[in-house]
Amino acid sequence: MPVLSGEVTASAPDGDLVAAVPDNLATLDPADANNTLDQSVGRLFLQGLLGFDKDMKVVPVLAEGATANADATEFTFILRNGVKFHDGTPFDAQAVKINLERIANPANHLKRQSLLAMLDHVEAVDPHTAKVVLKSPFGAFMNTIAHPSLAVHSPAAIEKYGKVLGRHPVGTGPFTLVSWAPDTLKARRNPDYWKTGWPKVSTVTVRSVPENGARIAMLQTGEAHYIYPLPTEMVKAVQANPKLDIINAPSIIPRILAMNTRKKPFDDVRVRRALNYAVDKEALIRVAWSGYADQMDSPEPPQLIFHQKGEPWPHDVAKAKQLLADAGQADGFETELWGPNSTLAVRVMQFIQQQFAQVGVKLTVTPLEAGLFVSRLFSVPRPEDAQVQMCYIGPSASTGDADWQFRPLFSTGGFPPVMYNVSYYSNPAVDKDIQDGLLTADPEIRAKAYADAQRRVWEDAPAVWLSVDRILDAKTKALRGAYRIPDGGLLLDDSEFV
Repeated sequence: MPVLSGEVTASAPDGDLVAAVPDNLATLDPADANNTLDQSVGRLFLQGLLGFDKDMKVVPVLAEGATANADATEFTFILRNGVKFHDGTPFDAQAVKINLERIANPANHLKRQSLLAMLDHVEAVDPHTAKVVLKSPFGAFMNTIAHPSLAVHSPAAIEKYGKVLGRHPVGTGPFTLVSWAPDTLKARRNPDYWKTGWPKVSTVTVRSVPENGARIAMLQTGEAHYIYPLPTEMVKAVQANPKLDIINAPSIIPRILAMNTRKKPFDDVRVRRALNYAVDKEALIRVAWSGYADQMDSPEPPQLIFHQKGEPWPHDVAKAKQLLADAGQADGFETELWGPNSTLAVRVMQFIQQQFAQVGVKLTVTPLEAGLFVSRLFSVPRPEDAQVQMCYIGPSASTGDADWQFRPLFSTGGFPPVMYNVSYYSNPAVDKDIQDGLLTADPEIRAKAYADAQRRVWEDAPAVWLSVDRILDAKTKALRGAYRIPDGGLLLDDSEFV
């Protein structure tokens, strides 16, 4: 495993940055956050050993270097010297041990405990060396430890705040918390930040503004400097303002129609393949996203490590009908599609409804409120209890590694309620591929395992492969260094006004 290294540069800080986002914050403890926004804002205050750059490549943060043993069971991190938490507590290997073991402990009931389910213990070898020992090989650990949920708090703050730690982030990050009301959070520059000369803005304010038009208006008037997401129908309005920029970047957020492969007729691969041919993906992208999306070419988005392109599933009504006839479904069948009740999700599902009708499949579209949707899909105790037939989902591998795209979605061990395999897809060869990809940190061996997994899952088609989102945001031209990374996470650490 190569050693990670990185340099920092300096510049004078200045300015007050306002970001308008669509949702309210729930917690500032990333380990207990189940949404990308909470984790994004947590990055202002808290940092991990490793992190992601704008392309979701792993980079050093609080660790200057990292190495792994050959069988991917021990990972050693060389920590930065002289770093302090906001409360003056030194950052050291003991702080790493306390934080990682806190997250991994099931008794703490933290929402991101599963990320460290493989952890055995952490050794504080010396103040600036931490060795992480795993129960079993886990080749994706470097990417996993870079996940924002695994950021570190001051051990003194963990002890002081306990269950309300999420209201009191005390980390090593570039900002400290000033105030947090239901719809507005304000942070101030950390004068003792370890990265000399940073941050370059004096304060950051995060405003929760659910209505699309209101966020656009704030940007147009200068009340906000960065907004997301930018609705596709409002792109032209932003383009007309010479003081604004549009950010249009690739993501790792695929959109799929998962099919319950344990229910008829989806237990027949010919039916699943037929439905892939039945959908005109190019037309879907034009209708639903105004062209601001990309067609899927693999179960894994291109921005993820080890991506391998598969054979396309072109729109072919005749082929879809023939496959359905071969499967004994020449007259079509009736089924139900669950999905979120957002405007965009309903638009997508209604388009699919029209496409399926052309091959004789009568589809009932059932939009569900977010809590009910999650409960119906992921709280099912046994596969035989699952009522889902088809569902529209957008799973994101937020570790940036192929493991988190395949193990939760396509492994036999990933059935709900453990993880997110709502297709209830099971293929022993794919299970072996996934296991092989975790048995080593050797990138060549891992690449071969995930290439095989992608080919098998793509051909088995436990889902209708639709599209991959684009990151579509807007900002003032004067702002630089603010962006969302491919998993949708917002990074404001390196923001500056020019």
